Amino acid sequence: MSRIIHYNNLSIKDKGKIEKSIQLFSKTKEFIGVDIKVTDEIKTVISFYACLLLLRLENLGCYDELKTIIVYPSAVIIKEIKENNGIFQKEDFIIDGQASNSTVIIVWDDAKKEAYHLTKDNLIIHEFAHEIDFMDGKIDGVPPLKGYKYKEWTILLYKEFLKLEDKVLKEEKLGKYKILGKYAGTDEGEFFAVLTERFFDSPMSLKKYFPKLYDKMYEFYKIDTLALNKMREKDAKNF
Repeated sequence: MSRIIHYNNLSIKDKGKIEKSIQLFSKTKEFIGVDIKVTDEIKTVISFYACLLLLRLENLGCYDELKTIIVYPSAVIIKEIKENNGIFQKEDFIIDGQASNSTVIIVWDDAKKEAYHLTKDNLIIHEFAHEIDFMDGKIDGVPPLKGYKYKEWTILLYKEFLKLEDKVLKEEKLGKYKILGKYAGTDEGEFFAVLTERFFDSPMSLKKYFPKLYDKMYEFYKIDTLALNKMREKDAKNF
């Protein structure tokens, strides 16, 4: 794991904690390779980022509903049936990752590049953010929260999501929302997953342009990613 920047910047205590979590995760999940051999490197990198998100969230277990991680070497083309005014058509979609309650799909070519270099994107973090989002029974951009924290989160998240969605639909310039990107305007679930990517991989930019969102992410994940991510000059140049 020495090539993973986030791991290197963890404290000795946190390194020991996450190493134990990785062992549990890799033993309780089935890794399946499609046209690729699932190596120790692949299992370790995927397990590390999955466990990093839960480093301070012991009450959420270890993705208890997740059973299988499917790994592809490169982008996958899937067929989906779409309905439009009663007409059903098969359409091809290219994906580099996907998450459901029990299965996560990871494309290794993209995941590997993003795991060893701090950019604004991280496929593994993105997909496992979806898994966390689903822990309360639905992917709606709201992780497991209760009471006033749930209300505060939904008000802030939906407010910013709707602003981005409006810009995307009207094909307007994104302005500061450029750091999140158009894909974050797809739906609330994608908005949360992209936010999680930015929180861990480019926290300086997220804090600069969306301080309230950064603070809410910090309140939830309980990790000081500004301290964890020490390549701040690179972070600032990502946008």
